[in-house]
Amino acid sequence: MSSTTAHADASVEVTTGAAEQALSLLEQEGLDTDEAGLRLFVQQGGCAGLSYGMRFDDTPEPDDTISEHHGLRVFVDPASMRYIDGSVLDFEGGLQGAGFHVENPNTVSECGCGESFRT
Repeated sequence: MSSTTAHADASVEVTTGAAEQALSLLEQEGLDTDEAGLRLFVQQGGCAGLSYGMRFDDTPEPDDTISEHHGLRVFVDPASMRYIDGSVLDFEGGLQGAGFHVENPNTVSECGCGESFRT
Protein backbone atom coordinates (compact mmCIF):
# COMPACT_ATOMS: atom_id res chain seq x y z
CA MET A 1 0.00 0.00 0.00
CA SER A 2 1.45 3.37 -0.90
CA SER A 3 1.41 6.45 1.26
CA THR A 4 -1.24 8.96 0.30
CA THR A 5 -2.12 12.29 1.83
CA ALA A 6 -4.88 14.82 1.48
CA HIS A 7 -2.22 17.55 1.96
CA ALA A 8 1.01 16.58 0.23
CA ASP A 9 3.15 19.01 2.24
CA ALA A 10 1.77 18.05 5.69
CA SER A 11 3.27 15.13 7.55
CA VAL A 12 3.65 13.26 10.80
CA GLU A 13 6.37 10.64 11.17
CA VAL A 14 6.02 7.42 13.17
CA THR A 15 8.97 5.50 14.59
CA THR A 16 9.29 1.77 14.01
CA GLY A 17 8.62 1.07 17.70
CA ALA A 18 5.44 3.15 17.74
CA ALA A 19 4.16 1.53 14.54
CA GLU A 20 4.86 -1.98 15.85
CA GLN A 21 3.09 -1.25 19.15
CA ALA A 22 0.06 0.32 17.43
CA LEU A 23 -0.20 -2.56 14.93
CA SER A 24 -0.12 -5.04 17.79
CA LEU A 25 -2.93 -3.15 19.55
CA LEU A 26 -4.94 -2.94 16.31
CA GLU A 27 -4.68 -6.71 15.90
CA GLN A 28 -5.70 -7.27 19.55
CA GLU A 29 -8.80 -5.15 18.83
CA GLY A 30 -9.60 -7.43 15.88
CA LEU A 31 -9.31 -4.61 13.33
CA ASP A 32 -8.11 -5.09 9.75
CA THR A 33 -4.65 -3.52 9.65
CA ASP A 34 -4.96 -3.02 5.86
CA GLU A 35 -7.96 -0.68 6.26
CA ALA A 36 -8.06 0.55 9.88
CA GLY A 37 -5.55 2.96 11.31
CA LEU A 38 -4.44 5.12 14.18
CA ARG A 39 -6.16 8.49 14.40
CA LEU A 40 -3.88 11.14 15.88
CA PHE A 41 -5.62 14.37 16.89
CA VAL A 42 -5.37 17.52 18.97
CA GLN A 43 -8.13 18.63 21.34
CA GLN A 44 -8.72 21.49 23.76
CA GLY A 45 -7.66 20.61 27.29
CA GLY A 46 -4.80 20.02 29.64
CA CYS A 47 -3.03 22.58 31.75
CA ALA A 48 -1.20 24.08 28.74
CA GLY A 49 -4.33 24.44 26.56
CA LEU A 50 -4.11 21.63 23.99
CA SER A 51 -3.62 17.89 24.34
CA TYR A 52 -2.96 14.95 22.04
CA GLY A 53 -5.44 12.18 21.50
CA MET A 54 -5.24 8.81 19.77
CA ARG A 55 -7.78 6.17 18.88
CA PHE A 56 -8.28 3.48 16.27
CA ASP A 57 -10.63 4.13 13.35
CA ASP A 58 -11.96 1.63 10.82
CA THR A 59 -11.63 4.10 7.94
CA PRO A 60 -10.34 7.64 7.38
CA GLU A 61 -12.56 10.68 6.89
CA PRO A 62 -12.60 12.22 3.38
CA ASP A 63 -10.48 15.26 4.35
CA ASP A 64 -7.92 13.40 6.51
CA THR A 65 -4.23 13.35 5.79
CA ILE A 66 -3.48 9.64 5.43
CA SER A 67 0.02 8.24 5.65
CA GLU A 68 1.56 4.84 6.17
CA HIS A 69 4.57 4.16 8.36
CA HIS A 70 6.07 0.68 8.81
CA GLY A 71 2.69 -0.88 7.88
CA LEU A 72 0.60 1.41 10.12
CA ARG A 73 -1.97 3.73 8.58
CA VAL A 74 -2.20 7.12 10.34
CA PHE A 75 -5.18 9.48 9.97
CA VAL A 76 -5.00 13.18 10.90
CA ASP A 77 -7.83 15.69 10.42
CA PRO A 78 -6.95 19.11 8.90
CA ALA A 79 -7.49 21.10 12.13
CA SER A 80 -5.16 18.80 14.08
CA MET A 81 -2.54 18.75 11.31
CA ARG A 82 -2.20 22.50 11.76
CA TYR A 83 -0.76 21.85 15.24
CA ILE A 84 1.23 18.65 14.69
CA ASP A 85 2.70 18.99 11.20
CA GLY A 86 6.31 17.83 11.36
CA SER A 87 5.83 15.86 14.59
CA VAL A 88 7.17 12.39 15.36
CA LEU A 89 5.09 9.75 17.16
CA ASP A 90 7.25 7.45 19.27
CA PHE A 91 6.65 4.70 21.80
CA GLU A 92 8.69 4.85 24.99
CA GLY A 93 9.05 2.29 27.73
CA GLY A 94 10.74 2.67 31.06
CA LEU A 95 10.47 2.78 34.82
CA GLN A 96 7.84 5.53 34.68
CA GLY A 97 5.67 3.37 32.43
CA ALA A 98 5.30 2.82 28.73
CA GLY A 99 3.31 4.89 26.29
CA PHE A 100 3.10 6.86 23.08
CA HIS A 101 4.79 10.26 22.95
CA VAL A 102 4.53 13.04 20.36
CA GLU A 103 7.69 15.05 19.68
CA ASN A 104 6.24 18.28 18.29
CA PRO A 105 8.53 20.96 16.80
CA ASN A 106 5.64 23.47 16.86
CA THR A 107 5.33 23.44 20.65
CA VAL A 108 6.10 26.70 22.45
CA SER A 109 5.61 25.19 25.91
CA GLU A 110 4.46 21.96 27.55
CA CYS A 111 3.00 21.25 30.94
CA GLY A 112 5.17 19.48 33.51
CA CYS A 113 3.82 16.02 32.67
CA GLY A 114 4.25 16.54 28.90
CA GLU A 115 0.65 15.60 28.14
CA SER A 116 -0.50 19.06 27.01
CA PHE A 117 1.11 21.84 25.04
CA ARG A 118 0.79 25.33 23.56
CA THR A 119 1.84 26.46 20.09
